[in-house]
Amino acid sequence: MQEYEKLKTLVAEIEVDINKAMGGNKAAGTRVRKQMQDIKQAAQVVRNKVLEIRAVEE
Repeated sequence: MQEYEKLKTLVAEIEVDINKAMGGNKAAGTRVRKQMQDIKQAAQVVRNKVLEIRAVEE
């Protein structure tokens, strides 16, 4: 599923900024919050796709 692959990519890309934010870098913290919003939206797309698949099977 293409949407799931995008979600995995977003999660992998955030790791560097999370480490920087934990070290006290405020700009990295801002980037992490923005990226988490993107991850939240991507997760919702995956969730909706799964519901679509389930509806087709029934």
